[in-house]
Amino acid sequence: MDVRSLLEKNAARMNALYAGEDQTARYAALADAFRARFEREPELFVSAPGRTEVVGNHTDHQNGWVLAASVNLDTVAAVAPRADSTVTLYSEGYDAPFIVDVSDTAAREAEKETTLSLIRGVAARLAALGYRVGGFDACVTSTVFKGSGLSSSAAFEVMLVGVFDALYNGWSIDPKLNAQISQYAENVYFGKPSGLMDQMASAVGGLSIQNFGVSPAGVEAIRYDFGAKGYAVCVVSAGGEHGNLTGAYAAIPAEMRQVAAALGQEILQHVTPEQLEAALPGLKGKVSDRAILRAFHYVDETRRAVEAADALKRDDLDAFLDCVIRSGDSSWELLQNLHVDGSDNQEIPLAVEMSRRMLRGRGAWRIHGGGFAGTILAFVPFDTVDRYRAAMDAVFGDGATTVLAIRPEGVVCIR
Repeated sequence: MDVRSLLEKNAARMNALYAGEDQTARYAALADAFRARFEREPELFVSAPGRTEVVGNHTDHQNGWVLAASVNLDTVAAVAPRADSTVTLYSEGYDAPFIVDVSDTAAREAEKETTLSLIRGVAARLAALGYRVGGFDACVTSTVFKGSGLSSSAAFEVMLVGVFDALYNGWSIDPKLNAQISQYAENVYFGKPSGLMDQMASAVGGLSIQNFGVSPAGVEAIRYDFGAKGYAVCVVSAGGEHGNLTGAYAAIPAEMRQVAAALGQEILQHVTPEQLEAALPGLKGKVSDRAILRAFHYVDETRRAVEAADALKRDDLDAFLDCVIRSGDSSWELLQNLHVDGSDNQEIPLAVEMSRRMLRGRGAWRIHGGGFAGTILAFVPFDTVDRYRAAMDAVFGDGATTVLAIRPEGVVCIR
């Protein structure tokens, strides 16, 4: 089947994935790029969405709760299998390909924090779990822009698992397992100690409340149409780079674990706000004050995610928006992940404060994703979207504000 016929065959599904936006030209261009690179036709496409974390900032790595959703921005690959074990992957924006022999699955220190480590890490974990791996050629493009807080890395990892699954395993891997494999590659091979929420939201899709206190993670779908209530879901790219912030991200779970250890626990999952308050005299001086504040954020935030989900289930939008605002305030005051220590540039706090001044009493705003750089999330009334976008773009640059839609599916194969 030629590419045009393949896309026409899947037109209705693609229309739903991208909130009614016609993606035929984008996919056709990706197929053209594949054809130019490899002088043959791609056999299929694999798409994995970015994600929006609604409430539950840095709770997943302590086995807490997160309210999250996949979005209509994605990473998509045009692929075809090879007869050998070599993966050759061209990514838009890079002239040279990423080439990995996936028969060699040993982690390499020199590949840490590179795309090569993710390809090798995904292949290694799949092989260890008994799944087939093999070589393939791929061209990749993405609308999940780096540093966006929509988790471009997780979308890439989930897409990679999907490619190996589609080509060599008959599309048999459960989305939850896809997320775990993706997280393993990021944690062990890439070297970033992330939780599981990013990959889970991308792999599973839709709006869901996720419980990481059970294995496999509990995921409950929630149907809620913010548009029908007159609200747009927006992200604003305030600037800054995530690439040099691994240490800042790693400090958050490390400090939470320090507090948990002082309370006789491995992580904060089973620590209550009351226990943390009672333990304060013994914690002071034993762990840092910042670690204590971050622990307070966790014990409140994991419960707030459930509170926000319950508000949506009973159609109490005001209560939900209040949860979002309180989540953002906690991240700023307790978690302290809105800016990098020692930097005069505080783009995220500025974006949050601008949003507060424009939306208070009518919407909601908060840090989005891991923090320190990237984006904020805002729920904006339709009659305010144009004014909000103009104000934010005037400060942070044209195109800084993106209106999102919730994508109904996670990782998908189009063939």
